[in-house]
Amino acid sequence: MNNIKDDLFYVCALIEYTARKTKNRRRAIVNALGEKGIHKQLHDACVNHCLSFEQVSDELIEEYSISESDFDTVSNCKYSVPNFQDIGRLYSILVLMCAENQEYEKEVKNIFSSFISDEISNFNTDLYYQNPDYLKCSYQAGDLLE
Repeated sequence: MNNIKDDLFYVCALIEYTARKTKNRRRAIVNALGEKGIHKQLHDACVNHCLSFEQVSDELIEEYSISESDFDTVSNCKYSVPNFQDIGRLYSILVLMCAENQEYEKEVKNIFSSFISDEISNFNTDLYYQNPDYLKCSYQAGDLLE
């Protein structure tokens, strides 16, 4: 892996993009990929970033048999929806803050599979705009801190 920060950003944005496209919870995407698939995407990120997100997402959907669901976080949003890359950046920051022993694949899977992912995906709240340290502490506590 060339630059883990850039690779994590790309993969987290790809997960967010694919989840929105297929109307899945983010955990469904990382569960389909598994740690091996996440590792592959991190490894391939330096090449895939030259391709469109649409193309790489379509390949991901086909390769990992990701079906469409009904978790639509965009259509019912009352407010301006953050760009998938903005959300990808937030997730990559969380992964970098939380990953122990450079186990990035494991932490990507853990964060996207946790309650914090559904909370971040609720674009009718301001959680996306919260300080990453607050999000990290909430994630580690297992609930949103007051």
